Amino acid sequence: MASYQQMYASGELRTRAEKARAMMETCCLCPRCCRVNRLSVETGQCRSAGQVVISSYGPHFGEESPLVGRYGSGTIFFTNCNLRCIFCQNYTISQLGEGTHVNNEALARMMLSLQEKGCHNINLVSPTHVVPYILDALDVAAGQGLNLPLVYNSGGYDSLDTLKMLDGIVAIYMPDMKYSDSRTGERLSGVKDYAEINRTAVKEMHRQVGDLQIDENGIARRGLLVRHLVLPNGLAGTDKTMSFLAREVSPETYVNIMAQYRPHYLAATMPEISRPANAREFREAINLARHYGIHRLDKDYALPPLASW
Repeated sequence: MASYQQMYASGELRTRAEKARAMMETCCLCPRCCRVNRLSVETGQCRSAGQVVISSYGPHFGEESPLVGRYGSGTIFFTNCNLRCIFCQNYTISQLGEGTHVNNEALARMMLSLQEKGCHNINLVSPTHVVPYILDALDVAAGQGLNLPLVYNSGGYDSLDTLKMLDGIVAIYMPDMKYSDSRTGERLSGVKDYAEINRTAVKEMHRQVGDLQIDENGIARRGLLVRHLVLPNGLAGTDKTMSFLAREVSPETYVNIMAQYRPHYLAATMPEISRPANAREFREAINLARHYGIHRLDKDYALPPLASW
């Protein structure tokens, strides 16, 4: 039984949802703390107010292998974002607001339909700015039999207070660790303190759920899964990120080191990120992870010599 089912039965899930919604009156759901009243028509940096916006939902087979399994990860893509990444590949959703307004009952039906399709989890993509809506919908869905693990799939710029509100509700945290230097985070994602906030958030996520637990069928049931996108010219700060994970979180941290960076959206305006990361940069990132003892990598990176790439 999912832990949120017990919280639903006790009324704790409803209490958490109400507390989260109250936070929107002077919004501090994320570290930006815009303090606007999102229960009215005001919007902060996330450009979201009184109703959740969904871009799409359905079984997804392109996620990390422990999430996908045989029947897919049940993804729900939320529109808008609390970051301003100038290279976002989903910028029409995250920055341009592409999507459809739905109420809590409709969001609950989406969750239930994904369970009916056999998905292994409910994968909440870009959930940071819409946590109250998620909890409202979860309260409805739990009452109708939802029992899948929740995946909190975020950009990694998350408030400690909001994460603590999710303790016992989220089973799998999957944050990005985008940068180890906050000056880079300010230039590329529009926030001044990304690295500090991100590390605090990741430690709290690990405190709640621990290392990733994978069952006998290869399906993730609980734990932390970190995504790290290799950027050109070392901008992701892989060395410090892997050192941090190994020394301050756990050497058993499950990490997906990703090679798919392309200069989307506004990236062409900044020369240092206007090209894909190359084979040497990606190989260096893998080697750094291994150097620090991070051995649970999402793919088998049995890389050939560079000369053959």
